[in-house]
Amino acid sequence: MIRQIIHIDEEKCNGCGICANACHEGAIDIVDGKAKLVRENFCDGFGDCLPGCPTGAITFEEREAPAYDEEAVKKSQEIKAKEMEQHAAHAGGCPGSRFMKFDHNDEQQEGQALAANVKPASRLMQWPCQIKLLPTQAPFYDGAKLLIAADCTAYAYANMHEDFMKGHITLIGCPKLDDIDYSEKLTEIIANNDIKSVTIVRMEVPCCGGLQRAAEKALQDSGKFIPWQVITISRNGEILI
Repeated sequence: MIRQIIHIDEEKCNGCGICANACHEGAIDIVDGKAKLVRENFCDGFGDCLPGCPTGAITFEEREAPAYDEEAVKKSQEIKAKEMEQHAAHAGGCPGSRFMKFDHNDEQQEGQALAANVKPASRLMQWPCQIKLLPTQAPFYDGAKLLIAADCTAYAYANMHEDFMKGHITLIGCPKLDDIDYSEKLTEIIANNDIKSVTIVRMEVPCCGGLQRAAEKALQDSGKFIPWQVITISRNGEILI
């Protein structure tokens, strides 16, 4: 059928994700750093996504498209609502678990650090960073390099931010203290997002093997072939080869 539907100019799109968040029907996803209308039958053609676009990449067009499927949209919204409720309950409903992305300007930060003779800036790219609190889907995963790190590595290895966290989305956890299997959640993150690579940083202690096994299982169960590596840190803060 011919109907009104949105059009996204990928050349203008900066991948900010505002439109995806504004689309209550869930018709838009961020794919390879660009907004895409991935579910045409979810787009009602009303354009809730238009006003927030900072680059003017979204417009209306009349073209052949499947009819708006209100029933499918409602089912999808119900599933997402349940997932959000479960996440809120798991996180204790804490406002501090609300996810966000940080845009670190590497050259500017390094220049400021040298000029002011201060310590290097944080390289954390997103919040939250605990595996238990992280959502399984978020704009900051698109095109991301994942760092899956044991909690203690940041304390044992002095240059964690510059050598490992820089340019990565950081997921941290401790399988011994959390006493959970991270593999299911990590599988969802890797399978449902455009992940470019995975780096696993663990301590040399045996219990840290749980984190490595969970990450390796997630990579296998995701069905994707993604470059990955494991780096082990000694208790006195050295990289073990």
